[in-house]
Amino acid sequence: MLRTARSRRIGGRVALGVVSALVVGVTGYAWAQLQRLDEGLVTADVISPSGQLAGDAGAPLPVAQNILLVGLDSRTGANGLPLPQNLLDSLHAGGGDDGGNTTDTMIVVHVPAGGAAATAISIPRDSYVDVPGFGRHKINSAYSRARAAARGQLAASGQSGPQLEMAADAAGAKSAIGTVEKLTGLTINHYAAVNLAGFAALSQAVGGVQVCLNAPVHDTYSGADFPAGQQTLSGAQALAFVRQRHGLPNGDLDRIARQQAFLAGMAKNVLGSGTFTDPARLSSLVDALQGSVVLDHGWDLLSFARQLHGLSTGSIAFATIPVQSLSLATPSDGDAVKVDPSQVKKFVQQQLGTPGVTASGGTGATSGGVRPIAETKSPPPSSSSTPQQPKATAGTGCVN
Repeated sequence: MLRTARSRRIGGRVALGVVSALVVGVTGYAWAQLQRLDEGLVTADVISPSGQLAGDAGAPLPVAQNILLVGLDSRTGANGLPLPQNLLDSLHAGGGDDGGNTTDTMIVVHVPAGGAAATAISIPRDSYVDVPGFGRHKINSAYSRARAAARGQLAASGQSGPQLEMAADAAGAKSAIGTVEKLTGLTINHYAAVNLAGFAALSQAVGGVQVCLNAPVHDTYSGADFPAGQQTLSGAQALAFVRQRHGLPNGDLDRIARQQAFLAGMAKNVLGSGTFTDPARLSSLVDALQGSVVLDHGWDLLSFARQLHGLSTGSIAFATIPVQSLSLATPSDGDAVKVDPSQVKKFVQQQLGTPGVTASGGTGATSGGVRPIAETKSPPPSSSSTPQQPKATAGTGCVN
């Protein structure tokens, strides 16, 4: 069941807005803004009973939590209404029928018991995996395949308009969650999604994010047109930066490195630039989140914000699952990214510092082995069966 009322609960393009919202609550004004945010968010009932958690409001996180953040290549807003064409044009997003409602960004954020030392693990969008109910396909299509199937059934039963679109979105979200759980071995406890326009609005609301490029880029597909070196991006420029994959040496892996660098910069920006004590900037951030983010229905933002008092720019680590090849030939999906689920599960356990503990609700992850905030960059994968492990470097650095 989908609802948009007071009881609803929170998000790059990459759902970067979630990181901003998670730490709201530093001042009395910020807390009032968080309450306003909680009242206006769109939520969906997408978490399975096995993933739902119960905890005491205001107490430290009793167990580890896994949050799936997705960036949707969608031309529909969180409220189920089509995005205006003039807005899509400004974002280089094509028409309302483009995109295919795929999850072109997928990041699992693991928050250990206690609420500190979070780990964000990226999953390449073209990873060829088992999509429950649909067979083996690219992981970014798990959402769109289930969404399309549910939409057809709902339309046949007489549903229409925004409610039809939102119900179809919920079916897509459930499929994406189930596919990620099967690949990683983790239980997903919370879900947050943001679309193209939402990411642009969020990056603008926080005053932009500083990034650094190794070389100048010009890509007509995404609209990315930037010089080399450091620069501050927001709005349509920020969206182009995290969307570009054409013309990059390692394609989608380089795009993931950009997304991680931008997310690191966003967290650093929000936590260190006085966003929570700047009424105008904080109000803009809340407005952007309300118009662009869809969360799971059971996420109690007010309690979660209290619990995350230990989160800081030095306690988020970034990683990317190991891949074996970027050019796996598939029967019907073109070239895909080859991954080994058993190696992915082992890698995830190593990153979280809890070998053998794959579901939340157990002992919870400790902070052991969690690196400081850093850019995680994957080297070019080989065509061999040896997985390519991502490597972290100090600081956010420059990216391709």
